[in-house]
Amino acid sequence: MISKDKVTEIFCSIDDFCLVFEPALEKRQLSTGKETRKRKFTMSASEIVTITVLFHLSGVRTFKHFYIGYVQKHLGQEFPNTVSYNRFVALMQSNILPLTLYMKTCCLGECTGISFIDTAPIRACKNKRIAQNKVFKDIANVGKSTMGWFYGFKLHIIVNDKGELLDFIITHANVDDRTPLKEDNFLKKIFGSLYADKGYISKELSCLLFDQGLHLVTGIRNNMKNVMMTMRDKILLRKRSVIETINDQLKNIAQAERSRHRSFGNFITNLVASLIAYSFQERKPSIKFETENTAQLALFC
Repeated sequence: MISKDKVTEIFCSIDDFCLVFEPALEKRQLSTGKETRKRKFTMSASEIVTITVLFHLSGVRTFKHFYIGYVQKHLGQEFPNTVSYNRFVALMQSNILPLTLYMKTCCLGECTGISFIDTAPIRACKNKRIAQNKVFKDIANVGKSTMGWFYGFKLHIIVNDKGELLDFIITHANVDDRTPLKEDNFLKKIFGSLYADKGYISKELSCLLFDQGLHLVTGIRNNMKNVMMTMRDKILLRKRSVIETINDQLKNIAQAERSRHRSFGNFITNLVASLIAYSFQERKPSIKFETENTAQLALFC
């Protein structure tokens, strides 16, 4: 299971963020004319967010077993004022705002000039249960990936060569993989070279990103003409498997993809918490790439 030192590290990081977030949120809340709750909750927002993230690092498949069998029994000193399981699930979904802002402000890495992008399908349920699914009715839809048809959403992530998440976005399953790249906010902090698979091939998109100072590098299809590229780009394009490894860890270790959601809020909470849990992994998939200054000329076409 998770060491006590790791629990303390995660809690301190989240608590420092909440100490700044909560006063700032109170100043920006609009007055509705109704009486607001003045009594403090039994558990603080930092405790709730920490436990939510710890679940995705624990390896336990069900949150109920994790909360009742591990948190309440073995983490009593760290979390002395735990509430009932049903109450905690409600509190967990109500803290989606600090959870998401913490992910966006404290868990993202810095761009190094070498970035990789990929899209992972997030299935809401198995295909044979699509007609019976009521949780995501009129929210999720059917899309297609390299593994076939699925029902749910798409997770678009950008990582650097160190395996750190640079940004992410969630879209419907039928959205084209290249659509998020046309939004300025998604690539606001990305520069240098962006390596992608053949699904991102688009002359219009390449020109658009080039005008923004970003070089999109993809492979070529069999029916396309060969293009000249530097040896650096050829090597890094082969290293694109690092982001596929990250997607695999997000699904199988951090449990970003689950089929036991009871509401859309629960789905978003667990998905964002899995991304935070990945950022706390000590060893992330990465590549070692060293550049050497030479007098050789590089050919571009």
